[in-house]
Amino acid sequence: MLSPAPEEPLLLAELKPGRPHQFDWKSSCETWSVAFSPDGSWFAWSQGHCIVKLIPWPLEEQFIPKGFEAKSQSSKNETKGRGSPKEKTLDCGQIVWGLAFSPWPSPPSKKLWARHHPQVPDVSCLILATGLNDGQIKIWEVQTGLLLLNLSGHQDVVRDLSFTPSGSLILVSASRDKTLRIWDLNKHGKQIQVLSGHLQWVYCCSISPDCSMLCSAAGEKSVFLWSMRSYTLIRKLEGHQSSVVSCDFSPDSALLVTASYDTNVIMWDPYTGERLRSLHHTQLNPPMDDSDVHISSLRSVCFSPEGLYLATVADDRLLRIWALELKTPIAFAPMTNGLCCTFFPHGGVIATGTRDGHVQFWTAPRVLSSLKHLCRKALRSFLTTYQVLALPIPKKMKEFLTYRTF
Repeated sequence: MLSPAPEEPLLLAELKPGRPHQFDWKSSCETWSVAFSPDGSWFAWSQGHCIVKLIPWPLEEQFIPKGFEAKSQSSKNETKGRGSPKEKTLDCGQIVWGLAFSPWPSPPSKKLWARHHPQVPDVSCLILATGLNDGQIKIWEVQTGLLLLNLSGHQDVVRDLSFTPSGSLILVSASRDKTLRIWDLNKHGKQIQVLSGHLQWVYCCSISPDCSMLCSAAGEKSVFLWSMRSYTLIRKLEGHQSSVVSCDFSPDSALLVTASYDTNVIMWDPYTGERLRSLHHTQLNPPMDDSDVHISSLRSVCFSPEGLYLATVADDRLLRIWALELKTPIAFAPMTNGLCCTFFPHGGVIATGTRDGHVQFWTAPRVLSSLKHLCRKALRSFLTTYQVLALPIPKKMKEFLTYRTF
């Protein structure tokens, strides 16, 4: 299923913001969020100082080391044939904390485009949502860089954003005001629900790929799991010993991972609430005293697109790659002041953001999934754990399909 000896991640490229003279350079320069569009054609980067960069993907040749250009050349030529998209700078007016692309293509979004551009109603619309320091959410049209909507409701920083993968243009926002809010962009950005219950700032929100569940993580030891159908709380997941700061669902919705300041990633079955395993982040070179007791605190966790790997970023200046069935990392890469990470939707690349406002692109393991895993992924995309357990199949097969064994 997995390559026997994965190579260490190699740094493919690093992007740095230009120095804005009108700002204090050390203030508000963090890259709190990075995102690829679902089709992999755009990359968004909150580079600090209220600015979001929208960059066509793949990167231009000058950003990529020799030896890697050829892999992307065909897609570059195709892009140029369509009329090459241009890099865009979005001035959001406030510090940008969260980013989320809408699914693409998204037929319902034509209505949104048509309301603002009646002269070209047939243009489909890729959307970027930005969560801001003042509680506002700005909605941008990616192809043109035009501001479409401004969503108001949150009373504090909008820390994270997530669109439903189905293309329905339902947007979930997570805020320091301790709430999550649900917005329908097909209804002029109408707020349709407020989810309350967290006692601390909400750091992260993630919608399952099958659009049935929403996970939210706050500055608390527990994680909340909500129904995306009824917008009610399904359960709380208890197991971490410190604040949970990041969460992500597997591509088949069968697994949920949460990352905490307690230096652990926990893998859960979201349907049963069962804790399947923990991935502990041990320092490669432990300090001689207790001065750096929190140095392995986690910042971000994400699944690879085929569902066989995880990436984590911690305060010990390491990017780690984990294979799903192993309890120790299979690869490391040194990175300074990491804050966030995400995989390229088609695999092979990981993007990370730093406190310095930089973005780094790393090689990620490329793997040909086994037929067993492909079958499991296909089945779990529409079967819950309880439905699998009710099937008239051998126990070992049930354990494999529910990720109790690998």
